[in-house]
This record gives sequence, C-alpha cells and structure tokens, in this order.
Amino acid sequence: MRARRRHPGRRAGRPGRRGGWRHAHLPEARERAAELRLAGATFPWRTLGGRECSGYWPAGSAGLHVNADIADAVLRHVAATGDAEFLAECGVELLVETARLWHRYGHWSDTGTFHLTGLTGPDEYSALADDNLFTNLMARRNLRGAADAAERLPEAGARLGVDPAEIAGWRAAADAVHVPYDGKRGVHQQSAGFTEQPEWDFANTRADDYPLLLHFPYLELYRKQVVKQADLVLAMLRCPGEFTADEKARNFAYYEARTVRDSSLSASAQAILAAAVGHLDLAYDLFAETALQDLEDLGDKTADGLHLASLAGAWLVVAQGFGGLRDDRGVLSFDPRLPRRITRLAFHLRWHGHRLRVTLTPEAARYELPDAGPADAVELWHHGERLRVTGDAPVTRPMPPVPDPGPEPPSPPGRRPPRRSQEDLGGAG
Repeated sequence: MRARRRHPGRRAGRPGRRGGWRHAHLPEARERAAELRLAGATFPWRTLGGRECSGYWPAGSAGLHVNADIADAVLRHVAATGDAEFLAECGVELLVETARLWHRYGHWSDTGTFHLTGLTGPDEYSALADDNLFTNLMARRNLRGAADAAERLPEAGARLGVDPAEIAGWRAAADAVHVPYDGKRGVHQQSAGFTEQPEWDFANTRADDYPLLLHFPYLELYRKQVVKQADLVLAMLRCPGEFTADEKARNFAYYEARTVRDSSLSASAQAILAAAVGHLDLAYDLFAETALQDLEDLGDKTADGLHLASLAGAWLVVAQGFGGLRDDRGVLSFDPRLPRRITRLAFHLRWHGHRLRVTLTPEAARYELPDAGPADAVELWHHGERLRVTGDAPVTRPMPPVPDPGPEPPSPPGRRPPRRSQEDLGGAG
C-alpha cells in the first residue's frame, strides 16, 4: 500500500498518513457501512475521493469482496516485508474493521454453516448471488487474519474495542464458511447454484455481439452460465491452498468454456491458472493478450487511456504463471514452468528487504540475491524442495517436466485468444 498525496479534505492528524490511501479513507468507509446498516468499514467499489461513486448498486454496493481484497493486501504486505510498524499503526485497524463487516453481514444456517448472500463477486455478469466462492474464501482469510493480528497485538486490538468473544466469533465464522461444490459435475460453483443455471447460447451468439453487456439485457446475463471475467478462477489464484491439483484442473476447464473475457482484467488470471494446470500454450496466448492489450488496442478503448490493471497483470503472469510464485501462506514458493516460446525468463522481487532475482530456462531455475552480503539469506521452496539462498552464491535447481494435462479445454466459440504459441503467429484460435 503506497502512500499517496494527502486528500484536500483530510483533517490534520487523521489516521493513514503512513498507511496509504485505503487507511486514510477509513472514516468514509465506516460512514458507508453505517449507511448500509452494516458493521465495520465498507470500502467503495468505484471512487475518486474515498466515497462510493457507482450508482449501479448490483455491481457497486453489492461488490463487498473489495473489503476482503484490501485485507488480503494487508496480509500479503506484512508477510512479504515483516513490517510490524505498519501492522500496528494501520494494518490491524483495516483487518479488524473489514472482519467486522463480514461477521455482521453473514448468517448461520440451521446446519451450522456460515453464508454470505446477495453479493456480487468479480464476475459482473453474475450479480446478487449467494455464497460467491471468491468472496467467501477471501472473507475467511480476512476473518482469520484479523483474529491473528488482534491476538498478536492485544493493545491495538483493545484500542479498537476487540475482545476475546469477538475474536472467537471471527474464527468460528471463518471455519464454517460455506464452500459451494457441485458433486455431480465435480467442480466448485462460482456461487451457490451457478452450475445448475441455464447455459448461455454460444452457438447463436455472433462475433459482433461481444461485449455481451452492450447487446443483451443484464436480466438475461445474470441468470445464465456466462462469465464476463475470471471469478472462481481468480479464487484459485488468490487462495490456492483451498483447492487440490485435480480440483484446479477440473474447475479451470469448466469455467474456461464459459468465460468470454469481456473485461481486460480476465486474461491475466486465466493465464496464471492455465500455466498452473499445465496448459502452457493457452497460458502463453492469454499472456500475449494481457501484455498487448494497449499496443494492439484489443478492446478499442486505448484512446481513453491505458489499461493499467492489464499491464500489471502481465507481470503477474510472468511471476505467478510462468514463475509459479505463491505467497498466500506467508512463505515464498515457486513452481516454475515455461511455455515453449520462452527460452529464458528473469524477474526480481523483494522479500523481507532482500532483492531476489529469479532466472528460468527450460532446463533450470536459478535463485540469487544480487545485492546481499554473505550473511544475508532468503528461504524459499522450489517445486516442494526447501532452499536457502544466501549472498554467497546462487542456487540452481532443475526444472521438472510438466505432466501432460490432456487436451486443452475449449473456450467459448470464437473467444479463444489468438494463437501466438505456435511458430505461425498469424493463426487464430
């Protein structure tokens, strides 16, 4: 969370001067929660100065996952930096107030499970759904992260009015969060009942009908199995430990066939999961779409400005897709695998104050600390092997073969990204 220029209306001494833009606008988020008759803080889906600017409430007000996304950023920042000062001054407050939102919003069923109903996840073609899987899993992470932080920093927790009963309530809710799953089809549901909804009629959808939101009423989109942008796939990216390898492969195949990528935010997440399950040609083609979004004006909107999230997504595909980087459990791990069109890949990241350089070839992965002294070290995992990288010398490990994932899952007709993974770059999927 990077510090931003102070908002003109901010009072002197208002919290958040070190904690960044989100913490600085906690007062507005608390006011929004009160307006919606919720607890804690409700951060905006679309904003200019800290207040909700979207008048379209099925996507705006109902997109409460934004609060868990912010909490996730706090947890990842602390895990990557060990920044105890940030956690004490700002992070714990963000975690507590967002956890209070989920605890108030959710409800317990007669079977003892915790549910979040009437919300919109990342996919804006599915609004006001029950138990959106992405939201539920991110809320679980939020609740547990707040409980851990309040226990780690009891004085900060006490200042915010947190007591043991509230922490116990957060943990109980997190443990009981409902995870919708379709046993008949063997896949997780994007939201409760999603896989039982009518299928979208792709066969009779013309190429010039995309993006669908410009040619079909939302009432038609909301009740069909058609996905604007990665949603459950994004859940598998942000919370990978919640899914087995087989579940990731089945889920990816199911939702790839229903995701039309009418949003520039989608291709990067799909590329990362395609790489994770072994479909490297598809991952490369989705990566190209992400990286070339503005250079080729793929959405005919570059004249209005750059797609910054798509540009950032290109780096995420490099690091998390082909580099296999994961950090969701507070440790640094890599499961790298390269598509055949990439013969060498290198990137840097910072972990606990050290700059780590990762260099990948089809034969080996090399990890080094180019700026570190002999006593400096970073511990990481490479394909399940624990490594200790010091400033003395790089550590090199072989790249294991990628298991055959089987046939590439189909995309909706006409919606596969152009084929760039083959030698003939002019072909289309």
